[in-house]
Amino acid sequence: MKKILFMLLILMAFVSCTSDKPVKMQSVDDGLTYEDETTDSVKTEVFHDEKKLFIYNWAYYIPKEVIAEFEKLYGVEVVYYIFTSNENMFENIQNPENYYDVAFPSGDYVSILANNDLLEKIDKTKIENFKNIDKDILNKIIFDKNNNYSIPYMIGTTGIAVNKKFVTDYKKDMSIFERSDLKGKMTLLKDMREVLGHALKYLGYSVNTTSEKELNEAKQLVLKWKENIVAFDAETFSQLFAKEELYVVHGYSENIFLSLKEEQKENIDFFLPENGGPMYIDSMVILKKSTNKELAYKFINYIHKPEVYAKIADYLQLPSLNTEAKLHTKNQPKYTIENLAKFEIKENLGIMLGAFERTWAEILKKVK
Repeated sequence: MKKILFMLLILMAFVSCTSDKPVKMQSVDDGLTYEDETTDSVKTEVFHDEKKLFIYNWAYYIPKEVIAEFEKLYGVEVVYYIFTSNENMFENIQNPENYYDVAFPSGDYVSILANNDLLEKIDKTKIENFKNIDKDILNKIIFDKNNNYSIPYMIGTTGIAVNKKFVTDYKKDMSIFERSDLKGKMTLLKDMREVLGHALKYLGYSVNTTSEKELNEAKQLVLKWKENIVAFDAETFSQLFAKEELYVVHGYSENIFLSLKEEQKENIDFFLPENGGPMYIDSMVILKKSTNKELAYKFINYIHKPEVYAKIADYLQLPSLNTEAKLHTKNQPKYTIENLAKFEIKENLGIMLGAFERTWAEILKKVK
């Protein structure tokens, strides 16, 4: 696990320079290595190999041992690409020169991918371990009712990490980003739905608002926060936080804590904003143009084996949505499903997506 973290930190340095392109993590005998994918065009027929599975996922999202055990179990090779945002993922999946078998989009993008005819319809008879997924979680899903195109992987949200060595008095909500005394020592994620979602929820609105008036109010609030942050950053914030160059960061708990040394963790307060915010259910999908669908099904079924899923939940320190896996987990998650009561699942914005994208572009463009 330490080795995968070390390699991921190296990877993120590459990503900061090439964030618009997928980055490849390829399995080799002695561990995991990373390559920036800079080749111009790769023909799809190159990927027609029953012994290779091409995965497209977030960084830090599956421990090395889980991938290695799958490879050994089925005598195959996993080629692993990462993306830094759902928007980046969607763009690369649409590119006919790119090929993946299984991807891990958030719920709202499951719907978008399905609406664009990019996903294979799921045959749940090939996923025996689907029965292990919490029925209450399945009932909350609107973006893909009946799981016709997706199988839930993880549930969670973004929160705020504070280094208590430098910040001792603060409210546990998004108002911390209004503090001018912390100017230059904070970051917000470079993620449209997360940042605008937290602003909307802070104002008492839905993260899936259909009101342009509410969206504009959220924009004005984010612009206030922008005055005090170093940057909107989805790539290097956890490393800078670990180096104590930043005191307050908005992000995913797993990214943050995997970057910290053990002795640093006692000084870190990670909290979920008390007003609530956006919540995600990241899912596994099979791409329609996959030529290795049977191996893709085996991979998804393998992920939800209770003992396998428990390793993932322990590694990420996220709540388990696999009920049987809870019997095998060893670590306490950073927060529980019950802690997410005030949080709202991000849904497909439909016709409001354009308004959100324009608003986000204006926020990023506006000079402080």
